[in-house]
Amino acid sequence: MSTPAAAPDESRSFPIGRQCPYRPSTGYDAFRAEGPLSRVRLYDGREVWMVTGYAEARALLADRRVSINPRLDGFPALSAEMAELESTGYTDVLIGVDPPLHTRQRAMLIPSFSVRRMNALRPAIQDIVDQRVDAMLAAGPPAELVADFALPVPSMAVCVLLGVPYEDRAAFEGPARGLFDPDPDRAGEAMTSLTEYFGQLVRAKERSPGTGLLDDLIAEQVRKGTLSRDELVLYAMLMLIAGQDTTANVISLGTLALLEHPDQFAKLRADPDLATGAVEEIMRYVSLIEAISRVALEDIDISGHHIKAGEGVLIGAAAANFSPALVPTPDELDVTRSPRHHLGFGFGVHQCIGQNLARIELELAFRTLPQRMPNLRLAVPADEIRTSVTGPMERLTTLPVTW
Repeated sequence: MSTPAAAPDESRSFPIGRQCPYRPSTGYDAFRAEGPLSRVRLYDGREVWMVTGYAEARALLADRRVSINPRLDGFPALSAEMAELESTGYTDVLIGVDPPLHTRQRAMLIPSFSVRRMNALRPAIQDIVDQRVDAMLAAGPPAELVADFALPVPSMAVCVLLGVPYEDRAAFEGPARGLFDPDPDRAGEAMTSLTEYFGQLVRAKERSPGTGLLDDLIAEQVRKGTLSRDELVLYAMLMLIAGQDTTANVISLGTLALLEHPDQFAKLRADPDLATGAVEEIMRYVSLIEAISRVALEDIDISGHHIKAGEGVLIGAAAANFSPALVPTPDELDVTRSPRHHLGFGFGVHQCIGQNLARIELELAFRTLPQRMPNLRLAVPADEIRTSVTGPMERLTTLPVTW
């Protein structure tokens, strides 16, 4: 028999802030204590479902009876700026559409993100990582790890993948951050700037093809009429922004977590081959994307609760990642384990298409830093490190380090 959840009070407002930047709030313990589903109140006063059970989270992420489309009534935006972003068109490819349109769009990209294709980029990404470490070592301590390493590594890597000139970064890095501006006018201006930049880039590549994913899509899809130029521009924006922003934040937050757990940093220093599995544990522990928004298309009964069609559903990826159903000691950071079934990349048909690239970037970052900078440590007390929340993600503004 399905039962309604208790009405939320102020302690059940969502999102909930982090006490520690590199791991989710312990406030999720209260949600889990209520059971795998509960009710929360969003910034605009709406009440939606919060799913904290690991099995229930995976089940709903794979359920075609929930939609990822932010334009549907009842879809739960986590903030006013996220609601505004959804009106810009940024979510009109992949991350905001359901099958069958999503199936068609994803099918065009899957071959380019295969394990084999991503592994072919490994030497180039290792070169990028080494170059950034070389630059920090040459300049001498202290260093600013966010600006000197965490941001440029994934930005340069995704530029190599797409065939985007890294020297153009001034044209896209600022506007990419501006998409999440709480001022709708500035967010709109950022979207216009990005659209213009990538529109010009696509036209230039049509005249003079280069090497990269965008060039492949022009040759294989645009020229055949199966992909429009406007769609390609949206693809390019999504892949560039998602490909650099999320990975950069995991590198910076993961490095902070390791430096605050020096025994774990020492394990990676002693055995660099742990890095491959450690990526999964760091993704789980950092839980950068704390909740994944969906809206129910039909009535759904799950674990004794009844979700009505049109109700918003938040898949609590962070809460699920800290479930004993995933790892036996979820509050511990343990780089010797590899919880590959975490929800850091999502699950189901909308699972992150760039996860193979992200895994390589993260592995090489967390393999190389302990080897080449074995005495790496914070240059300031941890409570002086500045953070910010942009869109749905916690991020470090700075990470001063020394060695």
